[in-house]
Order: sequence, then structure tokens, then C-alpha cells
Amino acid sequence: AGKLYADEVLKICEKLFGQGKKPAAFICESMLGCGGHVPLPGGFLKQSYQHVRQYGGLCIADEVQVGFGRAGKHFWSFELQNVVPDIVTLGKPIGNGHPLGAVITTQKIAEKFANGMEYFNTFGGNQVSCSVGMAVLDIMENKGLQQNALETGSWLKEELEMLKNVFPLIGDVRGEGLFLGVELVLDPETREPAPLQADYLVERLKSRKILLSTEGPGHNVLKFKPPMFFNHSDAQHLLVDLQKVLRESPLQKNLKA
Repeated sequence: AGKLYADEVLKICEKLFGQGKKPAAFICESMLGCGGHVPLPGGFLKQSYQHVRQYGGLCIADEVQVGFGRAGKHFWSFELQNVVPDIVTLGKPIGNGHPLGAVITTQKIAEKFANGMEYFNTFGGNQVSCSVGMAVLDIMENKGLQQNALETGSWLKEELEMLKNVFPLIGDVRGEGLFLGVELVLDPETREPAPLQADYLVERLKSRKILLSTEGPGHNVLKFKPPMFFNHSDAQHLLVDLQKVLRESPLQKNLKA
């Protein structure tokens, strides 16, 4: 599948070339977030980056949601695809709730700013924000939060996959580390989305003081993206309440066998 989708990137590059143009850049989340918590197929980024660079474009990794160790195996999710981007965008977890974002790039690209035109950012380099960002990095390292994401996330994913065998409403379980998606479907064969059931489940879990939300074009993918200190005990608590809600009668009705 990775090559199949990368070929679509190649087609666009070739089309631009035929018009006497070249791609400015290719930007992609290292794992799709709002698109439904979808891990990229193997080889997709590597081949896409090759195509884009061949035609003179830059490759940008969006790590705003999926960076900072959340994937567990690696600090950056683009490492799952064995690539090195030209530019990486950061945000959200870098400030742990404090408004902070950043861009990382190569020295070659950064030097392009030294062209006589002054670059200015009103809020760039704020000392408080930078201090917060440094503290977040220290805590992540000292508390072993990336390793926790790997261990807790792997165990939780296995448990969710076991629930998939019990509840036909669960059509798919996917993701890495503490970035997991559970797709709810009306029919396991056709994978018809079950957005109403997803909304019901979210509201019922909220009444149990568990906050989830939905993602994806069908609004039927439950988003499991807890704080990085979410541990095994927290995951067990989540699973107990999730199973109780899945057994409630409104979620057993209108499902297509």
C-alpha cells in the first residue's frame, strides 16, 4: 500500500513538471490524526520523499500531534518510516498546555533567511515559553515517559484488539504507543461507519469521567491520546469502563450481523 499511495505523489510531481513547475513542498503527518488515527503504510514516506526531492521539493513532517515520544518506539513518529525530513513542525506536547510551537530545519534551509530581508516574529523566543519547553523535555527524560508510552500503549492496544473479537461494533484497532484509534462500524464486512454509536460511547464514558473524542471522515474513530504519564493502572480502569458501556443495550441495537 505504501508504494500505491506514493505513486499518487509521483503523479502530482509529474503533472507539475509537465506544466513547467515543481513542488514547493510535501507536508504530511507522520501518523494521521484527525484523518482517523491512521498509521502510514510501510514505505510511504520514504518513497514519497524520494519523488518530491527528485522534482526539487522539500519534505515536511507534521509532528504536532504525534511527536515527542508519543509513538513509543521513537521520539519522532517519522522515524517509524525511516526518513529524515527537511523541516519538522512541533506544537502541543512541546509546551504541555502552555502555548508553544517550533520549527526544526536543516542548516542549509535556515541559511536562506540570511538574504537581506529581516525575519521577525512578535512572540518568537519568549523566555517563559522556552523555559516551559525545556522543563517538558527534562521531565519526559527523567520520568521515562517515552518508554511508558511504548509499554502502556502496547499493552492497551493488545487488550483493545481482544475486545474487537468480542464486540462486532469494533471494526479496527490501530496506532502506535499512546496514539491509538478504535474504529466503530455497523458491519464488520462493509466497515460502514457507526458515528451515532461512537457519540453515545463518548458521552457515556464522559459520565464516568473518562474523556475521549471522535475523529475521521466518518466521525466513528475513538481517539485514545491520553497524557504521557497514563500508566497501566489507568489503562485497566479505562478498559473496565469501556467494556461496561459496550455492553449497554443502545450499542447492541441497529448493528448489522
